[in-house]
Amino acid sequence: MKAFPNNRSEGMDLRDYFAAKAMQIAMKRIEHDYNNEPILKKDGWSWDVNDLEDIADTAYQMADLMMEARERKE
Repeated sequence: MKAFPNNRSEGMDLRDYFAAKAMQIAMKRIEHDYNNEPILKKDGWSWDVNDLEDIADTAYQMADLMMEARERKE
């Protein structure tokens, strides 16, 4: 299924759209490091690669759940 199809483009995958929206929520989960220090530093974001993988995985897990919920409603 595609999100935002139009006469110029097929649109993006709905799953990817959901994941992009869910990513914002997933990022909030990893807002602070283990010492409760903010990850946002004065010179920009300081992400651990494991954090980035967790964010991506969580966003797509949430997107998959949204797709399943959508299918149950149809």
